[in-house]
Amino acid sequence: MATETEVGELLHQRGWRTAFTVAERVNAWAALVRFIERGYGDDIYEYTNDLYCRNWLHEAWLLLGEHIVQLWTPQIKALDDRYKAATIDDDGQALDQFHRLPGPDLWWWRRHPRILTGDLRRSLRSAGAIGTDPDTT
Repeated sequence: MATETEVGELLHQRGWRTAFTVAERVNAWAALVRFIERGYGDDIYEYTNDLYCRNWLHEAWLLLGEHIVQLWTPQIKALDDRYKAATIDDDGQALDQFHRLPGPDLWWWRRHPRILTGDLRRSLRSAGAIGTDPDTT
């Protein structure tokens, strides 16, 4: 199994824009989860771009050494649980209108924010998404 630095470089060589660290991608996932919990207001394209931080973690987990995986898994699991609580599972029907969905093991692509605001709200509602308006929560 590879070290964190080796995995960051390998994923960069595979097309990721930089050699990220686990901490950078966990922090990005945490920030996205916080935004979703409050009501994510950027547009659909920014949202789908932001979801890729979780993809990176998924890819890295297949390559990283056991020690690093064990170290970070509790925090990622807690963030995943918060994401699930702040989103609605629609099997990706709403997001699929705007972005080709990846494989079924990337479950976060099959959910959309529960609280819909701004541009994201307009886009997802046009695709049939249900959710709540932050003014009514």
